[in-house]
Amino acid sequence: MRRLVAGARGRGAALPACDWPRTPAEARAAQEALRGRVSARDSPGPVLRVAGLDAHYAPKSGLTFAAAALVRLPDLVLERSALACRPTGFPYVPGLLSFREAPALLAALGVRPDLLLIDGQGLAHPRRFGLACHVGVLAGIPAIGVAKSRLVGSFAEPGPERGARSALLDRGEVIGAVLRTRPGVRPLFVSVGHRVSLESAVRLVLAVTGRYRLPEPCRLADRLSRAHGAH
Repeated sequence: MRRLVAGARGRGAALPACDWPRTPAEARAAQEALRGRVSARDSPGPVLRVAGLDAHYAPKSGLTFAAAALVRLPDLVLERSALACRPTGFPYVPGLLSFREAPALLAALGVRPDLLLIDGQGLAHPRRFGLACHVGVLAGIPAIGVAKSRLVGSFAEPGPERGARSALLDRGEVIGAVLRTRPGVRPLFVSVGHRVSLESAVRLVLAVTGRYRLPEPCRLADRLSRAHGAH
């Protein structure tokens, strides 16, 4: 646990899988230890290069396959991609997804983009420390959680037009935004991961979303990780 907490200073990507918690109790303790490091304030500087991160499992082999897709703004051209594979070293437990996926995701992150978009929750998490918070804190990079479904909270359905949004609420606290990225499609659940405000998170997600429901970096990372895991 000592090395895992030290990773919050920016060395998380170098941590071997054996340093990660092995039990749900240890994992929850790690979340409690690290969540105070999350910042919901914007980092200074322009956002020109955005990396999407996604992971998929191969249950028969016991492996997690991760992909990073780096795109350049404003044209959303793929600049670089990377793949990583790690043993799936943690059981499936709701709220503890990052302990299954983060080791592989960090291994796939071979560059330092200006921003990470991660397929998962950020602050929209029961302990306010979802996958996007965990990866953002350990990597020391601004991060946004972009989830396809809700983990916690309640919301009103946003309007049907692109950019329509509503607040995701949990016990009176705004923990994210329910965002329509394309007219008439199901909304995404956007939340702060690290070093990004919620308003900026919504604006940036829309800025990197083109013809599809998913932001382009996330869409490319999803395709790459699925293809990687199929071989």
